[in-house]
Amino acid sequence: MPGHFEPLPGGGAAVALDEVEISIIRSLAVQLLELIGPGPAENASADPLAELFAEGPSEPPSDPVLKRLFPDAYSGPGVQADTPEQAEEQHAHSAEFRRFTENDLRAGKRENALAVIRSLDALTPGGDGGAVLELTAAQSEKWLRALNDLRLAIGSRLDVVDEEDTDLLYRLPDEDPRKPMVMAYLWLGGLQETLVATLMP
Repeated sequence: MPGHFEPLPGGGAAVALDEVEISIIRSLAVQLLELIGPGPAENASADPLAELFAEGPSEPPSDPVLKRLFPDAYSGPGVQADTPEQAEEQHAHSAEFRRFTENDLRAGKRENALAVIRSLDALTPGGDGGAVLELTAAQSEKWLRALNDLRLAIGSRLDVVDEEDTDLLYRLPDEDPRKPMVMAYLWLGGLQETLVATLMP
């Protein structure tokens, strides 16, 4: 179990984490929450129908990490417009799609990051500060989505676009200042892979 998730009887997953690993994951999840930003202010007297139809932003975020977390639906890498008119149409479709979906996407990502933080905070550390994290099937899915978001965020900072970029990370010299971030990126990838395996039928 150390370092990777294993399935639990009846569904769910478990992983043994030491004190440092718990601290790293929690810190990254908190940073992700700060990056995504707060949700709409909770107001008991707010009109729930108006909230349902609240519009989000129509333009992509300027931060490259947020761009990776909230990509354009009809444009971006791999989507090539043949004419300026087609590019303008793709932009208009992306803006419209973003306006009605980004608020919900942000809320979902916040919920997943919060689920990670809450489950780590609920751990009872052992004598060495480590603990075994046990997740239900529903918690495992939230963790999986949060781990994916964390890797996308770190990968964006490391300019990871494809598998070839990931291969280059393995060859970084130890003195490279990106090395700690690379180690976190690769470690989270291992956690993500083993968690996916526990959820497969």
